[in-house]
Amino acid sequence: MRRQRGFTLLEVIIALIIAGMAAAALMAAVGTGLRATRTATMVDQALVRAKSRLAAATYGEKLAPGDTRGDDGGGFRWRLHVAPVASATVRPVGVVGPRGAASVPVVLYGVTVWIAWDDGGTARQVELYTEHVGG
Repeated sequence: MRRQRGFTLLEVIIALIIAGMAAAALMAAVGTGLRATRTATMVDQALVRAKSRLAAATYGEKLAPGDTRGDDGGGFRWRLHVAPVASATVRPVGVVGPRGAASVPVVLYGVTVWIAWDDGGTARQVELYTEHVGG
């Protein structure tokens, strides 16, 4: 009796099924990785935009309580909220005189900015908060 070498048809079919399942799992993992990379890129862009909005709000004109919002382009929407957190009357350093003389009213404002976007059907947003002294 001669011994045959090689694979049977059943073994080849099973090997092809296993290889196909592995290829499908690999493609799913690649797709998930690409979506995660896109989301991370969008979060980075949103953070840069939010920092820019905070800088413009706190170092531009005098702070005033209120809400503003707009479209930042590229699918990003923004909202800026300024609200007083605390207030005090302070006397500048080096001023001598009766209490209350040359006092200056100071307000501490809470400044919040939200940047939102749609990420493939999922609404996402980044929120930054800071406090800034205004007159």
